Order: sequence, then C-alpha cells, then structure tokens
Amino acid sequence: MLQKFRENKKLQGTLLISPTLLWMIGLLIVPLIITVITSFGRRDTDGNVIYTFTLDNYLRLAGFTPEGFDPLYLQILWRSIVLAFQTTVVVILMAYPLAYFVARAPAKRRNTLLFLILVPLWTNFVIRIYAWIMILRTQGVLNGIVGWAAGLINIPFTPFDLYPSTGAVLVGMVYEFLPFMILPIYTSLEKIDGSLFEAAADLGANTVRTFLRVTLPLSMPGVVAGTILVLVPVMGTFIVSDILGGRQVILVGNLIQNQFLGARNPAFGSAASIILMVLTLIVTIVYTRKFGFGEEIASA
Repeated sequence: MLQKFRENKKLQGTLLISPTLLWMIGLLIVPLIITVITSFGRRDTDGNVIYTFTLDNYLRLAGFTPEGFDPLYLQILWRSIVLAFQTTVVVILMAYPLAYFVARAPAKRRNTLLFLILVPLWTNFVIRIYAWIMILRTQGVLNGIVGWAAGLINIPFTPFDLYPSTGAVLVGMVYEFLPFMILPIYTSLEKIDGSLFEAAADLGANTVRTFLRVTLPLSMPGVVAGTILVLVPVMGTFIVSDILGGRQVILVGNLIQNQFLGARNPAFGSAASIILMVLTLIVTIVYTRKFGFGEEIASA
C-alpha cells in the first residue's frame, strides 16, 4: 500500500494541498456563502435575520426605497471608489521615486533604507492613525509650525481646517499603504539588468529616454502588483475614515461596520459587503485586463 502511495503522484498532490483547501473552505467559501444567503434576508424588530428571499437590501443600496429614490448609498459607494483611486494614484507617484532611490542606492545601504521603510509597520495601525490627528487638528503640529513661521514675518495666519476632512482621510490612507507600493516596485527595479542601461547609453539614449523605454516598462510588474495590493484593501477600509473623517467622510466600509455593530441589520450589511466585493472584483479584472500583470508591458 505504501508503495502504491509513492507511485500515485496525483494522490500525493491531493494530500499536499488538502490542508490549504480545508482552510479556504472554512475561512473563505463558507463565510462567503453565509454572507450571500444573509444578504437576501430581512431584519426583524430585535435585529435578528429572517432568512427569506428578497431584493429589498440591494434595491435600497441602489437608491430605491418605499419613500422614493434616495441616492445616499450610491454616493457612499461612489465616494469610496473615487477615494480609492485617488489614494492609489498618489501612492504610485510617491512610491516610485522612493523605490527607484532605494534600488539605485549602494548595496550596503539598501537594507538600511528598506528597514526604515518598514519601521512604521511595527507600530499599531490605530496608534499611527491617531498620530495624524495630533498633526492635522486645528491646534496640531502643522498649524503650530505654519503659525510660528507666519508670526516671524508678520503675516496673518488662520489655522487650516484639515481635521476631520476628506483630505485627512486621503493623507492617512496614503501613509498607511505607501510601503505596500514601494516594496513591489523596488523588487522589479532591483531585478533590472544593469547591462540594459549600458546598451541604451551606447545607442544614444539620454537619461529620460532610457527611463521611459527601459526602466519604466520593466518595472511595470511591480507597479501593477502594488496597485492591486493598495486598491483592494483601500476599497473596504473603515478605520482610517472613521478616525480621520468622523461623520463627514462615510465610506462603504463604515457603512458595513455600522450595519453590523450599530444598526444591527446584518442583512443590509451583508448586501453592502457583496456589492463591495463585486465592485472590487470588477475593478481588479478591468485593471489586469488592461495592463495584465505587467509582463505584457515589460515585453513590449
């Protein structure tokens, strides 16, 4: 029997992946099925789920209510998508130069620079977000420094109203997800063969042309991977907007959290979760079909 097992490669492969499959079924597929079933249910007066089949939750998200059309939840969904794209674009613009600098630094300094990039991740996520309150609030560090500088040159200064606001949420998201963009881009840049730059120089390409024709295309796999690592979690985040946005910036993640914990309406919260998952999948599929995973651009 042992001999047959050794000869049966298919059985060995099945046993090898069975622990992962069990974890995926228990922690991904089963909860997803429960969420889908719950999203078609209703809430009773005590906040419990009545398992039935109704599209009321999805119609409510689309703005169709018994009182008429209400675009509130559509606005929340749209705000979440726009803020996610804004965050991703700003993160790319900031991460690429940093990753390029680290990749072109002397080998002895690269580990130190990478260490400095990762150090903030050692601190609790919530503590780091609360630190931005101390910086952005009316009596915060930023207004204090600008006010002090304005006083030195006798210029009237009105404190910036930065917290809570959409801008504060954007700053917090960029700060939180910046390392997740830097590392994939750095990995792609670090793998580029230096002889390609020499060949480009021999062919008469200047620095800008070399970057556009060699560096940027070959680093696109890292940009695409980083975009997915940033865009997907930003679409569903709620902690940053809850702390830095308050009641002024409600995203779909805050909506889902409130429905489960505050309004005690898990059916509506489940429907919002499914819509968020579908939107995230659509954005990811469209993006990867447009840019692939970067290999198509790199090989062009």
